[in-house]
Amino acid sequence: MSVRTALPVTAAAAAVALLLTGCTSTKSEGGKGDKGGGVQFVTEGVLKTCTHLPYPPFQTKKGGEVVGFDVDLVDLIAEELKVKQEIVNTPFEGIETGQDFSTNKCDLAASGLTITPERDKVMDFSVPYFDATQALITRKGKPYKELADLKGQKFGYQKATTGGEYAKKNAPKSAELVEFEDLGLLLAAVKSGQIAAGINDNGVLYDYVKQNPDTEVAAEFDTGEQYGIAVRTGNDALRAKIDEVIEAAKKDGRYDEIYKKWFGTAPESK
Repeated sequence: MSVRTALPVTAAAAAVALLLTGCTSTKSEGGKGDKGGGVQFVTEGVLKTCTHLPYPPFQTKKGGEVVGFDVDLVDLIAEELKVKQEIVNTPFEGIETGQDFSTNKCDLAASGLTITPERDKVMDFSVPYFDATQALITRKGKPYKELADLKGQKFGYQKATTGGEYAKKNAPKSAELVEFEDLGLLLAAVKSGQIAAGINDNGVLYDYVKQNPDTEVAAEFDTGEQYGIAVRTGNDALRAKIDEVIEAAKKDGRYDEIYKKWFGTAPESK
C-alpha cells in the first residue's frame, strides 16, 4: 500500500517542480529582476540608463557626478518605480544601434536620442519629451552662416548622430567632413580652429556658447526632431511607465521645473 501511495505523490511532486521551474525561468529571463509593477530590470533594484558623455545640459559630469536634464527626468521614473538610477556611460553607436539593449547593458537609454524610423526598428521609444533641431557652431565672427559657406572647409560632426546624417546629405561637395567620437571633441575642434564649423543639436550648442563666448551658433536647420527615451524592443511595461511619468510631469509642473533648471526658461507651449 505504501508503494501505491508513493508513486502518485512522486509524480505530483515532479509536476509541481516542473511548474515552478517554468515560472522561475520566465521571470528571470536575461538575468532580470522583477519589481515596479511588472517592470523588469537588468539588475534588481536599479534602473540602468545608457548615455554617452559629455552631452550637456542633458548629461554631463560635474563634481564626480553625472547630472543634467535627462538625468533629472529619468530620476522621476526611477522614483516612481522605487529604484535608484545608475548611469552607464557607453559609446553612442552602441545605443543608437540597439546593441546595448541586446547585451543587457541597460534598461533604457536617455542620451538626447532623436526618434527616427531607423532607430525605431531596433528599439522602442517613449512619447517625445523634447523638441530639437540641428544647428551650426563656429568661432565668433567667422563668415559661415549656412552650409554653402563651408565650400573647401573642414566641417565636423559627431559619430552616429542625426547631425552627421544631415551633414553628409547637405554639405557642399568640396567640404571636408570630419567625424568625432563625441561632442566634447567636436566642440574643442571648433574652438581651436581645427575645423571651420561643427553640426549638432541646437540645445547642446546653445549651452556651449554660453560658457564659450568666442564661439557662436551661426545657423539652425529646421529638421523637426524630437527626443525619446528608448527601451529594448518589446519592453512594453517599462515603456508604458516612462510614458506615464513624462505625461504626468508635464501636467503637474515637474517637467517645467526641470526644463527651467537646465535651460533657464520655460518650454514653449504648443
